[in-house]
Order: sequence, then structure tokens, then C-alpha cells
Amino acid sequence: MLTVAYLANQFPSPVEPYVVSEIGELRRRGVRVVAGSVRRTTEDDPSEACAPEVILQPLRFIVLLQAAWLCLRRRKRISDLIWRVIFGGSEGPVQRVKALLHTWMGACYAVLLQGRGVEHIHVHHGYFGSWIATVAARLLDVRFSMTLHGSDLLLHAAYLDVKLKGCNFCLTVSDYNRRYILAHYPGVEAEKVLVSRLGVVVSDRAGRSLAERAIRGRDFTLLGVGRLHAVKDHAFLVRACAQLHTRGVPFECSIAGDGPERQHLESLIRRCGLEERVTLLGHVPREQMDSLYDRADVVVLTSRSEGIPLVLMEAMARERIILAPGITGIPELVISGKTGFLYKAGSLGDFVARLLFIRSLMQAPHHPELHPYVLSAARQLDWLRHAARVQVRHNFNRKKNLESFGDLFLERVTSQTESVLHENSVLQQIQLPVQRHGSLPLRTDGIDAVAGARSSAVFDG
Repeated sequence: MLTVAYLANQFPSPVEPYVVSEIGELRRRGVRVVAGSVRRTTEDDPSEACAPEVILQPLRFIVLLQAAWLCLRRRKRISDLIWRVIFGGSEGPVQRVKALLHTWMGACYAVLLQGRGVEHIHVHHGYFGSWIATVAARLLDVRFSMTLHGSDLLLHAAYLDVKLKGCNFCLTVSDYNRRYILAHYPGVEAEKVLVSRLGVVVSDRAGRSLAERAIRGRDFTLLGVGRLHAVKDHAFLVRACAQLHTRGVPFECSIAGDGPERQHLESLIRRCGLEERVTLLGHVPREQMDSLYDRADVVVLTSRSEGIPLVLMEAMARERIILAPGITGIPELVISGKTGFLYKAGSLGDFVARLLFIRSLMQAPHHPELHPYVLSAARQLDWLRHAARVQVRHNFNRKKNLESFGDLFLERVTSQTESVLHENSVLQQIQLPVQRHGSLPLRTDGIDAVAGARSSAVFDG
């Protein structure tokens, strides 16, 4: 049985359900997965299937001592990593000190994995957990791989050159990310950077049509979903709401999520006089999200950096109208005017103009006397909503994409394992005559394009 160690920064995490899904898919295929978490989970009582077997923090004193001894005994395996941390690259002194501590944590992870028969390590996200996995793989003499999303590649890429060079393959969630990696890290072999898309469940339940939800006589309803973190830039959304308020547009905006930016956002909402218009809902349980999506006229995303967010997939699967920035891999999901709307990233004016355009389409009166092939604006938006659902069903379907992930992962891992076994077998055959006849010279040398859903309505706004 193949044994894989799977490491996440925090497992399980309510904002990273894909980690649980990928571990479950590998176990379904007969792989023994040693689930690991750098930090202790915030869930009070995770299910047995989701409970991590290895938790790094807080570290026990005996493990720290064993890790130091392991580094000393196998120092040649990580000497180049330590040299890179101290002398190479352009990282600042604080980042270098952190990397040295993470190197020690990598040795601790190796200690905790010893005796478990681990043949491969996979780490989700390219943050410091990937450095821990890099070090542990070296010390245990096994291979490792990683998955990159968005901010871990575009904003927080410390030592990513070393991680990409050392990993045996790298999965990433979008074609944009793959192109970015190959353009910015030219030394990385193209064949080891693979696109593995995420996905969501697409139920048979569809949302109400916009023709049935005409907003005439009621408030224009916006919904933002995501952690209250600076990179999600919910402050941008609040400032846009202030402009809508100044223009006299009746609206309400709800933001679902919690995080370190909450106090700042509350202060901004008060300064803009939007206490009656903008509501911070805090963390909303997944089972309550359906009702929020159903009430929303538009689901908005204002992030500065993203992979391809699950929030957009979930909203599109429920046939919601989407407005998101045209950055990174988002246009692979939201095809402007066909499956949703995109705005120029960072442009508050463009964002507000797009909102007003969508609102005007929703308010446009229906004229039954028109030619039967001429659709009302609301009906055209219904076509767009349907196309969004089709896009997710075909290209961002969790079941299909998990199966593809399992195929891709096992193909790479097992082929490498078989290659190592073959090399060992050859070496054993060579060593036999070496023992009998003296020394012999031995030399060793070192995805899918997005198909947009068809729709009879195309908008540029």
C-alpha cells in the first residue's frame, strides 16, 4: 500500500474544504494518507476521517532534541538549503531567521513521520509549510510535491525557487498560475508543473430566475463572501457602497466571513454612514449559505490576489450573477459577458459602473409585444446565469476534478516510486559483481483549456 504524508497549514479548516476532499479521494483509492497539520485545528471535534495524525505545533521538547540530532546526522542532505537560507537570494534578515526556524520544524516533521513508511510528502499551499515539507523530504530521503493557489505564488513566494526546483511535481489551480511559474522561474521543467482545478458540488437545485426576482420596488442586494483579510480588500467594497449611497441607489450589502480586518471595516462603515446598508455577518455556517445566495442579486469579489475562488464557483453553481476582478485565473471561470461580469482590478469607478449596469438590466421592463425572439434584459440575464451553472458543471465540478486529481497524483507518484525501485534493482545487480571482482565505474545523472459555456446572450457592459 502506498503511504503518503499530506501536510496543510491547518487541517481541517472550514475555509479549505478541498484539502479534506483530496485526502478523501486518495484514501478512496487505497492510499494510506498520514494527514498532518502545522497548527492545531480550530474545530472543536473534527470527525475521525478529518482528524490529523501529525500536529507540529506546539512542539514537544523531546521532538526538538531528536530533530536537532537528525539534522546533525544528515546535515549533508540539507546543507544546500541552509546555505540558501543564510547567504542566497534577496530575502531580508527576519525572513531568513524564520526560514531557519522552519528548517528545524521540517526536521521535527521528519521525526514525527519516521517509522510510518512514508514514501511521498505532499503539501498544500506554498507558504512556510512547503519549506517544512522540503526539509522533511530531504531528511527522510523521499520525494515531495506541492499545490499552489494564488497568494502563496503571487504575494508570498519566499524561497519558492528552491521549493519548485526540489519538488518532483507541482500542482496549481489555473492555467494562469502555470504560465506565471514558467515565466518567472525559467529553470523549472515545464512537464512537472501541472494544472489541477478545484471544484464544487453542483446540485440539481437552481436559483430563482431574475424575471421572477425583478428588483423594481426593492433594494439592490449585494453579497460578499470571504475572510476579512487585507488581501480580500472588503474595504474596496465598502467604498463602492458609499458611492452607491451618494447616488441615491437603494441597496443592501452583506459580507459573510470573519478575520483580522473586522475592526477596520466596522470603523470604515461608520465613517461612511453605512450602518443601515452594510452588514458584517461574521462566520456563516455552510448550511446557511444557500439562503444568502438566494437573496443576492449580485455576488461580488474584490480581492487583490486569488487563485480561482471557490466562492465564485459556489455562487455560479447556484446561478447567481457574478462581478469579480479580471485578475489571475478568474477569467478562466468568469467569462466576461457570458458567465458573469469582470471589472478592471483596482478601479472603483469601473466596479460601481458595472454594478449600475447590472442593476439597470434587472430593472428593465419586459415588453411581451416585442418580437418573440427578442428577449427582455432580465431573460438575457437568466441565460447568463444558466451559462454560469453549465460552466461550473462542466469545468469546475468537484467530483470530476477530484477524480482527475487522483489520476494525476497517483500517476506521478507511482511512476516515480517504480523508477526508484527499478534503479535500486539495477544497483543491486551491479553491486554483486563489484563485490566479486573489485570496483566498477558507476555513473549516475542526475491541463485542459477552459471551454466557455454556450449562451445566447453576450454582454460587455
